Amino acid sequence: MKRLAYAALAALVTTGAASAQDTTLKMQTIEPSLGQAITMATFANLVTDKLDDIAIEVAGGGAATLHQMETARGNLDMFMTSPTIHILMSKGIAMYKNEPEAPELAKNVQVLMWFPYGEYHFAVRGDSDITTLDDIEGATVFLGPQGGGAYNAAKGWVEATTGLVAGEDYDAIKANWATGFQSFLDGKVDVYVNGCIDPCQQFIQFTETEKIRFIGPEDHEGEAVDKFLGKFRKRAEIPAGLYENQVNDGPVMSNDTAVGIGVRADLDEDLVYRITKTFWENLDGITTDAPWAKALSPEFAAQQLGTAQFHPGAARYYKEIGVQ
Repeated sequence: MKRLAYAALAALVTTGAASAQDTTLKMQTIEPSLGQAITMATFANLVTDKLDDIAIEVAGGGAATLHQMETARGNLDMFMTSPTIHILMSKGIAMYKNEPEAPELAKNVQVLMWFPYGEYHFAVRGDSDITTLDDIEGATVFLGPQGGGAYNAAKGWVEATTGLVAGEDYDAIKANWATGFQSFLDGKVDVYVNGCIDPCQQFIQFTETEKIRFIGPEDHEGEAVDKFLGKFRKRAEIPAGLYENQVNDGPVMSNDTAVGIGVRADLDEDLVYRITKTFWENLDGITTDAPWAKALSPEFAAQQLGTAQFHPGAARYYKEIGVQ
């Protein structure tokens, strides 16, 4: 399983040789080690491998909110989107409040596909006395890079289910993804959080030498939880037995959401149709080496979520196969 996960991670690093192709598309995604970036790089590699005249070059790093603006401005072709960040951009609020052109630019980006972000895994060492999220009071926690969407979602789930507030009831450390994971490996933080589709390479690496426990809240019901979940999040269980040294003897409740591959609205319709069709018609061929890809499906991909519209090329393919 370790080999398969690292092979998927390597996909992002190696994507890019495009000299023989007629059309080269520029894709920007987030931190390369994260599952969402690996999903996008796999999309790019599969399309580039199967189509002789199209290549997708991938660069990893930076914030999806910024990539969305750069795509809308015509500086990128593809990026990672979410229902929430498109809504924020179309309204010119939150991180876009100082970008007066944001609402108009939001019309320049559309959706190619949605895919699961992956369950938020709240992880502790197997011998930790922290057995539920309610036990993290006074603990040191890596929720994700502060100010990012993952940080806010993890913080919100904790507060909605337990009432515990980051910075008041527990210490939410400031770190990027690489430093946060290394801090967990080194025993410098009690709780490490990562949203990903299993098997996740970070947990494969950790459980090579140590036992791990995923923790959930004592109670995941109630008005506060429903408000946190809203329209685009859902409760989702992390099963037992995913990793060799996972000590959970039953499923753990967490939450999941959708993210997607966004594209420039003015990309050629036939081009987007072809890359969408190529990806889905060849996906089954990689699931042996990339087992997490089994979580991807055209039915999930073609949902209408939020304010972002589907690119006509992608929509044509989804209507053709009867999922939209």
